[in-house]
Amino acid sequence: MSRVIGRVGARGIADLLQDWHSGRPSSRGLHRAVRRLVLDGRLPPGTRLPAEREFAEALGVSRTLVVRALELLREEGFAASRQGSGSWVRLPGDRANPDPGGWPPATGEFINLAQATLPAPPELTTALDRARCLLPEHLSGHGYQAFGLPELRELIAASYARRGLPTNPQQILVTNGAQHGFALVLRALVSPGERVLVEHPTYPNPLQAIRGVGAEAVAVPMLAQGWDLELMSATLHQANPKLAYLIPDFQNPTGIRMGADGRERLAGMLRRTRTPAVIDETLVDLDLTDGEAPAPVAAFDEGRVITLGSAGKSFWGGLRLGWVRAPEDLVQRLLLDRAAVDLGSPVLEQLLLTELLRDPDPVLRRRREEVARLRDVLIAELAEHLPGWRFRVPDGGLSLWCDLGSPVSSRLVVAAEQHGLRLVPGSRFAVQGSLERYLRFPYTLPVDELRQSVRRIAAVAAPLGGTTSPCPLDVPVN
Repeated sequence: MSRVIGRVGARGIADLLQDWHSGRPSSRGLHRAVRRLVLDGRLPPGTRLPAEREFAEALGVSRTLVVRALELLREEGFAASRQGSGSWVRLPGDRANPDPGGWPPATGEFINLAQATLPAPPELTTALDRARCLLPEHLSGHGYQAFGLPELRELIAASYARRGLPTNPQQILVTNGAQHGFALVLRALVSPGERVLVEHPTYPNPLQAIRGVGAEAVAVPMLAQGWDLELMSATLHQANPKLAYLIPDFQNPTGIRMGADGRERLAGMLRRTRTPAVIDETLVDLDLTDGEAPAPVAAFDEGRVITLGSAGKSFWGGLRLGWVRAPEDLVQRLLLDRAAVDLGSPVLEQLLLTELLRDPDPVLRRRREEVARLRDVLIAELAEHLPGWRFRVPDGGLSLWCDLGSPVSSRLVVAAEQHGLRLVPGSRFAVQGSLERYLRFPYTLPVDELRQSVRRIAAVAAPLGGTTSPCPLDVPVN
């Protein structure tokens, strides 16, 4: 049985379902809508469902319809029930870690394609040895580093200067990862009921953070070639968001990078609408192009742009450190708000990151070479075994955003789990459940596992239908 982690009320699930039917409600329609919430990660496994009568009253349908929908969910393994305990959410197979969003990470015999993360480079061990030697000199103090270690902040500031964005250490706040930094910014700048502009598709964790503060995500769809800046400008004016969250450097999940002209136009829009923006540069070091990198977005409007950085993708996910680059007054405000959440990042990890950033170019260069090799292996395997899948070869980052040819993403995720694969449906990257034609496919596993994954997926995808005829791999699709 899945561990019960909480309860969703009848009104809460009705709000999540929203327009779950068009026209006449049916048990199959309700079953499909609830299943989509589970696969989308908005109803985590272990969540207790409301009682049948309450559920029916909240939706304005008969209790019989709800009972039959729950029966269908149980038959497919998406719900479980027990006399006296009600019903709760689960996933088919009821694995130990059944979250379709890849959290917690898969263990055991699973091949985990739910997370786009790399193993640590060998240089990390050497840097850790040096960091351990430096730790004793910090042991006589209190150990709290609310802003971050001064030398680490200096190195991070210098890295921005090398990219064309002069920065002083007082503009840097070291955090426990980029997601932590974004949560601090949301806490400081956004109130319940306000709007945050995001790309569509986008990275799912910030969407959860936006919902967590009671705000509303307003989506601007990505085009095949990148950002629809005209639509973004119109949305900024019409929706009047309190904040924008954007990923111009190897957008997750599409892997597209915004050019210098686009960054300048974006900065102008933000200036005219007085909208602050969080620019997520988590993937900025994983550039797989041969061209010159454009300057950071903050170089075009330093006053309104807040930049997030992270060691997780560049070095190792287990190194839970990131940073916020922002105007000094905002850094001070974030620090005050941080006290309600935590009191600073661990010193040993900061010393480790400091050692890595003293000379990061060799390790990052080898990192990019390895990632490019894995990307090319995945592309070749897809060309051979799933030639109908379409995608744009990414400018950087760690994954392909694949068009499957038909809306089978969630079904494919369920089928793949029965074959030992963890995947994330395209709907996970949507503001509202959709994108069922798409699947994010990371190229972060060893070559043998990548090849095995493609072949297993090809075997389970065939009965689901979709595009089967070959098509060019470089067709831009979003």
